[in-house]
Amino acid sequence: MRLEAEPAYVLHARRWRETSLLVDVLSESHGRMGLVVRGAQGPRRQVLRAALLPLQHIRFSAVQRGELATLSTAEAVDVAPLLTGDAMLAGFYVNELVLRLVPRQDPHPELFDLYGAVRGRLAGDGLAWTLRRFERDLLDALGFGLGFDTDGDGAAIDPAMRYTLDPEHGPRRVLSERSGERAQAATGRALLALAADRMPVAEDMPGLRRVLRTVLAHHLGPRGLKSWEMMSALGRIGVAGAPREETDG
Repeated sequence: MRLEAEPAYVLHARRWRETSLLVDVLSESHGRMGLVVRGAQGPRRQVLRAALLPLQHIRFSAVQRGELATLSTAEAVDVAPLLTGDAMLAGFYVNELVLRLVPRQDPHPELFDLYGAVRGRLAGDGLAWTLRRFERDLLDALGFGLGFDTDGDGAAIDPAMRYTLDPEHGPRRVLSERSGERAQAATGRALLALAADRMPVAEDMPGLRRVLRTVLAHHLGPRGLKSWEMMSALGRIGVAGAPREETDG
């Protein structure tokens, strides 16, 4: 299969063999793809290497044979956002989520648009909310989505109560004030805000992060994310006013 001028976003690039690169992209028509870029380390290939940096929006041409495609050309569509600090870690987190959860060659046109939207928001304010929305929408796009305005049994979410998220059942109300689940739960108010695509109040953000991470960890399997480990090791402060121990990924 030959691909011509296919729009894509670069997720990850690493050296492969002596002079080549292995690049993962999220393409518009074919989903996540692996590209072999031969001879990418040469001195005349600087422009190509710059176009294949993570978060870069490109158009590429390639020939697909088997699981990997061989890249023939690639050009940058725009300038990738310049991210530093928490925003840079958030970009790494977004890319890692897509790499780990999205199968190769499984087209998801809505995911391509979703990625473009979150990419544009990473350099803005409200970083924690940007990530929570992306986690919600990524789960929806992959068929793992949950309802956040009713619990798993169909009862309306009570904004005054606290809830955990069962990846297979949906929100579960924490019934006991002494339950250890309560410390890991989100407020009903936060779940309703997520359902309405409305930013929760700052004090509700840590709980929302915890319950969504439970769902993501379930679908990721026993191996977590490197970005989670990095954020924990660095002790990154949570954006939107979360305490230091509340990292954003």
